[in-house]
Amino acid sequence: MSYAIIQTGGKQYKVKAGEILKIERLEDSKLETKIEFKEILAYGDDKNIEVGSPTVEGAKVEADLIENGKNRTILIFKKRRRQNSRRKNGHRQQYSLIRISKIFSKDGKILSKAEKMVKPTKKIEKVETKVETKVKTKVEAKAVNK
Repeated sequence: MSYAIIQTGGKQYKVKAGEILKIERLEDSKLETKIEFKEILAYGDDKNIEVGSPTVEGAKVEADLIENGKNRTILIFKKRRRQNSRRKNGHRQQYSLIRISKIFSKDGKILSKAEKMVKPTKKIEKVETKVETKVKTKVEAKAVNK
């Protein structure tokens, strides 16, 4: 299985084709667009590996942008005791959700390719069932008990 180590948003990620990844927000990116990462630090498979110094020239990784969003709120609370001084602040980090589609070597050859994601087209049919229940009256209940 081929993999690549990419650098984006000041962080490094080990990615494989078909993998879904949450990274720092990519500016000027619209949904369902292709993104190319050219800062590839290394790539390879189980048998051999190509390491760059610091990057591998010509290698790239293609990805599809799935979603742009915000994480949960992180509260920052600072208090100075006996000073009647406190500060409360919140932060929501923005992220981009991407799906790795192809990994290219420095020759431009495709090392690995993700399978196409197919949206389900199967329709779910509603099945109605009739439930019959018997309601016992007080007279029938007394007759049964005797």
